[in-house]
Amino acid sequence: MSIFSRIWHQIKTIANISDHIDTMAAERLIRSNIHFRGPNVWILAFSIIIASVGLNVNSIPVIIGAMLISPLMGPIFGVGLGLGIYDLTLLKDSLKNLLVMVLISLIASFLYFLITPLNLSNPTELLARTNPTIYDVLIALFGGFAGIFEQCRKDKGTVFSGVAIATALMPPLCTAGYGLASGSILYFLGALYLFFINCIFITLATYITVKYLHFTNIEFAEAKTMKRSKTIITIVVLVVMAPSIWSAISMIKENNFDKSISEFVSNNRTLPSKAFIYDYRISHHKGSKVEIFISGEPLSSTDRSNLLEAAKKYGIKGDQISINERITAEGTSESEIIKGIYERSDSEISKRDTEISNLKKTIRELRQEEIPYIQIAKEVSNQYPAVKEISIAKGAEVKTGEFTRTDAVFVMIKTEGELTAQERLRLTNWLKIRLNFDKIILYEDKI
Repeated sequence: MSIFSRIWHQIKTIANISDHIDTMAAERLIRSNIHFRGPNVWILAFSIIIASVGLNVNSIPVIIGAMLISPLMGPIFGVGLGLGIYDLTLLKDSLKNLLVMVLISLIASFLYFLITPLNLSNPTELLARTNPTIYDVLIALFGGFAGIFEQCRKDKGTVFSGVAIATALMPPLCTAGYGLASGSILYFLGALYLFFINCIFITLATYITVKYLHFTNIEFAEAKTMKRSKTIITIVVLVVMAPSIWSAISMIKENNFDKSISEFVSNNRTLPSKAFIYDYRISHHKGSKVEIFISGEPLSSTDRSNLLEAAKKYGIKGDQISINERITAEGTSESEIIKGIYERSDSEISKRDTEISNLKKTIRELRQEEIPYIQIAKEVSNQYPAVKEISIAKGAEVKTGEFTRTDAVFVMIKTEGELTAQERLRLTNWLKIRLNFDKIILYEDKI
């Protein structure tokens, strides 16, 4: 047996679940938890009130406690099991109980938010339950897998409690109740959408696991009844799966669009026309679009075209961008505008600091290369009294036959009398060292 075969065999042994699950016991447990009567009614109402209080005061521990108390998960697993084993009666009972639970939850949270004296100006925990993302889909799907595997496991652990917290069924219902109490259709629809996404993907995970673990299908007395039930179940499965796939794809697109907009605005916040982007607002209603708020000098048609062209590099189409050049935007606070101004100022200051630093460096280099004419004249006059005038200039020697260039320093001296050849050579070598230049061209002229 090769090493890869041994590794694969070891992995299969570790991941094998056949000795650790009991599908019949799991089915009995799920069936026993779908019913909603007696204490479960009161427990649900109490957990809804606790969750509503937690949302109202932005208390995460309180919200987590309410999720642990809630009995909402039972009917959802019942729906997935009913679909998986073709049990139409179980499916109907689970859906009926789930609907009753939802209605009671909405009523309880609606009454609480209607009479509560607390009114937060920034209810962050409520807002977080109105805009589902692809992460909510992934959490619900894999939370559903974890939940149904826990139901099937012979030795029960604490996984179910973790699933109840991760999938967060209670907070969206409470937020929907808040939307009803406050008259906000955005809160109501957004929260219900998140709740039903969680329900659908938990159901989908349960259905897939039931099929994978080969739960025993329901036995029918008549072939006609079996065919009708399987047809209904198949239609329901397709109805559940189609919107779940559509939701997942839509959320992936929305998440990618949000990320692209964030990168685009971050890299193009300061515009060439002394204007800047101080805010933006994304909407996914009837397609993903963004409204960009710009302050500063008005944009020219060229500036607008350049901005839209820059957006295309991030996969953002021109018809998805709306440019708003008002000084303020509805819902935009003064602090956000000031923040945008400071960001633009910081960006400009940073650019100017870089330019100043580069200019200083250039000046230092030029000063280092500048010839100290007076000092050299004094030194030459001291060594060679016959030299009365000296002219120094940088240039290039070009040989016209080859058109090659050699940088050089040209030195013209005027003397009383004439320097000897040895003095000329010594002066030339001294100038090479003094000026740090290899090519010195010395001309002598008598006065």
